[in-house]
Amino acid sequence: MTVMLIALGIVSSVMGRAMSVRARESRTADALATAQAALSVLSREISNSGFGLLQANLGPNAKTASNGIVISESNAHRIRIRSNIENAGGTFESQGPTTLAINRPGEDVTYFFDAATSSIVRYDRYAIRNAGGTYDPQTSVVVNRISNVSFEYYDYVGGTSLASAAATTPSENTARVRIIVDVALDPEYGQPNPEHVTFASDVTLRNNSYMLSQY
Repeated sequence: MTVMLIALGIVSSVMGRAMSVRARESRTADALATAQAALSVLSREISNSGFGLLQANLGPNAKTASNGIVISESNAHRIRIRSNIENAGGTFESQGPTTLAINRPGEDVTYFFDAATSSIVRYDRYAIRNAGGTYDPQTSVVVNRISNVSFEYYDYVGGTSLASAAATTPSENTARVRIIVDVALDPEYGQPNPEHVTFASDVTLRNNSYMLSQY
């Protein structure tokens, strides 16, 4: 009986560790899926940031642009981007007074980390169109179970292909943004704690002045 009890104790310990590892791996897979989903959503919209419109008074081949980042409202944990997606107000052939108007869904968006709900939040200033033609804002959760999201900004000046060092605040020369999503795994008995899964993605702002000068 003593030998059997010792054997059962060893087997129980091994099975307990195996179940602990399996639970941790399952949560890790969930965390990876969550981080990848967040990166996919943010990368798509941030890459479209900016105007990148031709100006008739500078000639048919002149390209001028704004990277679309609202500098005063962007930092290491928050980014506000603007994009003239529909090019409302005119074209190169027929300029209009509101060519740079930002007044459509998805054209003025802020992403930020909400520590209270452990989520990445998206605030769209022109999300809902009313019957009168005006728009109301909308706040929505992109993804939850996130521990942190941060942004790093890289500037490109002139014709150089070398970026500046990473900065926690953007500038008018910012042409690349690194998005870093961190997910803390739940504590698991018998496993190293705490443990984090971190994903990062570099996004080029295709409408900034530096990128347009390459074409």
